[in-house]
Amino acid sequence: MNEEARALYLDIKCCTVCEPKLPSGANPVLTVNDQARILIIGQAPGMKVHLSGIPWDDQSGRELRGWLGVTEEIFYDSKHFAIVPMGFCYPGKGKSGDLPPRAECAPLWHERVLAQLQNVELTLLIGRYAQSYYLLEGKQKTLTETVKNFQHYLPRHFPLPHPSPRNFIWMSKNPWFKEEVVPELQERVDRILGK
Repeated sequence: MNEEARALYLDIKCCTVCEPKLPSGANPVLTVNDQARILIIGQAPGMKVHLSGIPWDDQSGRELRGWLGVTEEIFYDSKHFAIVPMGFCYPGKGKSGDLPPRAECAPLWHERVLAQLQNVELTLLIGRYAQSYYLLEGKQKTLTETVKNFQHYLPRHFPLPHPSPRNFIWMSKNPWFKEEVVPELQERVDRILGK
């Protein structure tokens, strides 16, 4: 990682901008490396990830790695994957799952992070928060329609649902996702990583 990217990473890791609003305190979780070829923009860490400090270190991460067709070793190699959530810290519990990502993070940090990631060939937009922020008016009316029309956003972006166990019902109602979208995702990942 170059010095500028390392300095930015350390600045983010020390960020406490919204700590007063975080029930478990600030613990920004991300992975950046100026050599990364694929960027994952998700929502925000869950409690397990907050405690471990390792992005996607939970059941959602296992599901995501299955969709990508990669091992943990490849996934956590920052020369392959940069991981930059919409909110870097665990936002706390809501009535039906975790609260939304804090709105302060993306405007404060994302542009600077993306400026360091000049080798990224594909950005995975996981969940509606990432899709709304990056696709703007280009997204469809629903996450389902956006994901179903993933080819419209290629080659730059690849919209995906969140791989949370809470979305397993969505998966069962939308079998086309694993039949059509996941194979295309794996093919692109393999090509970019030179597998």
